[in-house]
Amino acid sequence: MDLEGKVAYITGGTKGIGLGIAQCLLKEGMKVAVSGRSQDGVDNAISILEPLGDILGIVANVVELQSEHNAAATILKQWCQLDLVVANAGVGHFAPIYELEPEKWQQMIDTNLTGAFNTLRASFEGLKASKGYYMTIASLAGTNFFAQGAGYNATKFGVVGFTQAAMLDLRKHDIKVTTIMPGSVATYFNDNVPSDKDAWKIQAEDIGKLVVDLMHMHPRTLPSKIEVRPTRPDLK
Repeated sequence: MDLEGKVAYITGGTKGIGLGIAQCLLKEGMKVAVSGRSQDGVDNAISILEPLGDILGIVANVVELQSEHNAAATILKQWCQLDLVVANAGVGHFAPIYELEPEKWQQMIDTNLTGAFNTLRASFEGLKASKGYYMTIASLAGTNFFAQGAGYNATKFGVVGFTQAAMLDLRKHDIKVTTIMPGSVATYFNDNVPSDKDAWKIQAEDIGKLVVDLMHMHPRTLPSKIEVRPTRPDLK
């Protein structure tokens, strides 16, 4: 598929994996809208992305369905089409289940899981019109559970199940659906500050290149679930 002029929407697109995906798509000639919860975050992302191509920044919160409807409407008004949606917004809190604060549990459920639902519901008509592509950024935590990860595991297991079931529904409308499940990625997630010590990890642009590869794949072929790991573990 020639990506020149195609339109993408990336939630949580102002930093980390979302920003890396946006950079790769812009280099392919796509028009890209990124959303984030704060105006400062959106403005900062625009300053990074604007030299690469046609970019639109939107302040939106995936927790609110109407906010996602507004974002989709803004994109369609700007560019009259929507070809790719990447539900990337996410948050993680890690603690033993008996110490995990209910508010943090609820924030993960609302952002990671309900957010993916809201983004899809809001963008469905646009994707149906373009016979487009919906992707979620899940995690290997959606397959592999670990201590102090009960809340995060619950949401990412949920995102994987949600996306795979949605794939069966949306293929009837010629919409392709994939969930990408990265392992360790060098981002600011969970208060990490990327540095040379993260060189062994997957880089945000690696996920961006994977999204590009999926977009280029023949329409008859659908990799519906992709696990991505660093080639080698951290040897410290």
